[in-house]
Amino acid sequence: MENLAQPQLNSHNKDEYPPMHTAEHILNATMVKMFGCRRSANAHIERKKSKCDYKLAAAPTDEQISEIEKRVNCIIEQHLPVTVEFMEREKAEAVTSLGRLPGNASQTIRIVRIGDYDTCACIGAHVSDTGEIGRFRIISSDFTPPAEGEETGTWRVRFRLL
Repeated sequence: MENLAQPQLNSHNKDEYPPMHTAEHILNATMVKMFGCRRSANAHIERKKSKCDYKLAAAPTDEQISEIEKRVNCIIEQHLPVTVEFMEREKAEAVTSLGRLPGNASQTIRIVRIGDYDTCACIGAHVSDTGEIGRFRIISSDFTPPAEGEETGTWRVRFRLL
């Protein structure tokens, strides 16, 4: 008989609010697609409001900020499935970057997919359909310019769900 036991993963010390955490994934994918940057360098995800930091050469314009919000909401409105798959590290490396995994990460990696829009390694809580998220709203942002000799500064964006 086949062993259907749950794969052994690293423990998780957070208790995310699934709609907000899933919105963060969509925001990350949107930033990567629009600006060619990496996923958020730092994130603080909470039920009422959240923030993410992105390394960018310059602050997004007001038009770009509106476009980010529009694109995130467009993905949410598509009711894309949010699925989880477990795979060995070697196979996971072929579908997403594992550069942010902790050094003690297990050999079995949990991959979260949001339709064909986003794929990443994550052990957090998510909704099962993007339609469960609600409306995404950017409430503020600020930009810390690059330090002398650096190419990127930090754009911090704060958002909530309506």
